[in-house]
Amino acid sequence: MKTTRVLVNGAWRETGAADLGAALCDFGYGDSIVSTAVNGEFVAATARTRTPVTEGDRIEVLAPMQGG
Repeated sequence: MKTTRVLVNGAWRETGAADLGAALCDFGYGDSIVSTAVNGEFVAATARTRTPVTEGDRIEVLAPMQGG
């Protein structure tokens, strides 16, 4: 299986996933409610399985915060 090296929230990680949705599962986010961006562009939850992950991509994963 080919692995791809990507930058996730500032840390280099490796994944065998071909798309963002599968990569999120690899990184332990599974069905968590998060916002995502690839290379600075927002990616809607419905588009994650159609968003390819390629070598060197910058992936940002943000979880909602509670409080005020």
